[in-house]
Amino acid sequence: MVSQLVERIRQKDQRAMSQLYQLYVEELSSVCYRYVPSEDDAKDVLQNSFVKIFTSIPTFEYRNESAFKAWMKQVVANEALAFLRNRKKLLFVEQDQTADEIDEESASPDTERISPDELHQLISELPDGYRMVLNLYVFENYSHRQIASLLGIKESTSASQLYYAKKLLAKRIKDLTKYKQ
Repeated sequence: MVSQLVERIRQKDQRAMSQLYQLYVEELSSVCYRYVPSEDDAKDVLQNSFVKIFTSIPTFEYRNESAFKAWMKQVVANEALAFLRNRKKLLFVEQDQTADEIDEESASPDTERISPDELHQLISELPDGYRMVLNLYVFENYSHRQIASLLGIKESTSASQLYYAKKLLAKRIKDLTKYKQ
């Protein structure tokens, strides 16, 4: 079915574009919101991503649905990162005092007691650099080398951003679960 949609889009079929949009808008929206927490900005990035997807499909070599879906997610992530770079919202810090104050006991929080929406909210509240690296590493399965290349940072900066992101996120999860008790 998806391969047929891709072929119809190559023929500039507007209905096929609409069908592909409807099929993937929710999934690609969640990718977008992981990087761009502002709803208005995320909608703009998602719109630009679909434009890029539709204009790039003629040169995309379709293999299977999972490869196609991964490619679309990569387009959305790249568009979100480009948006943040252009808005100068992508800041990286080597160390965050808040993260330094987190005790090692918070390292493995109980995520069973929070909803996916609550977890998404906590991730969206992380500092930009932490959030970007965490998303790329955990959700997109990028290596620190790939992240460094994509974001124009050192591999060690990527690793430290992930380390502090995990620590801060763990603390916030523990705080939320305590609050809910």
